[in-house]
Amino acid sequence: MASLREAQKEMTRRMLLDAGLELFAGKGYLATTVEDIAGAVGTTRVTFYAHFPSKSELMKALIAERLNEVLRRSRSPEHGSTALDLVAAVKDGGREAIAAWLGETSQRWPAIHPLIRIGRDAAAAEPELRNLVERWLEEAISDVEDGLAAAGRFEPHQRHFRGVLAMAQLDYVAQNWAGADWKLTREQMLEELTDSWFGLLGAH
Repeated sequence: MASLREAQKEMTRRMLLDAGLELFAGKGYLATTVEDIAGAVGTTRVTFYAHFPSKSELMKALIAERLNEVLRRSRSPEHGSTALDLVAAVKDGGREAIAAWLGETSQRWPAIHPLIRIGRDAAAAEPELRNLVERWLEEAISDVEDGLAAAGRFEPHQRHFRGVLAMAQLDYVAQNWAGADWKLTREQMLEELTDSWFGLLGAH
């Protein structure tokens, strides 16, 4: 019986997250209320608050859970989350390994884009969420740094900043690719991005 209650509780939580994501994307974070989210799943404010102390906590869960789920990131005691496949690709340092990781990640951009956009909108609206997405990106930067350290590539003081540069490129391209007129095909874009990452991170 307890396991059934837990399953129902988890299902309600997931429904609230789904509704929050849809409403934040459609109405905007600021315009969406707790009542809107609860009503979208046919429940009440009381039930919402049983799962999330506030709307901002739901937003944090979307970034910490949904974004990491999409990118197959797992919990890490050192950094908050980690993508072992990213660490492995950077450690390998070969152009082929980097191209494979970037190509696979780009397939998830349509799911990643709204989460990042909503996260930045929320951070602009609420001081407690300031730098929410940037803190998450710092975890990905740490993966790059870990991969370079595992390979013994570059000086220690270079590794983190090279991760900053690589992730800044990836974030900008991922957020703008769908609507940009950069006059190149998807394959050409990935080729250029791979060249840039290989120059920054690769084993030459």
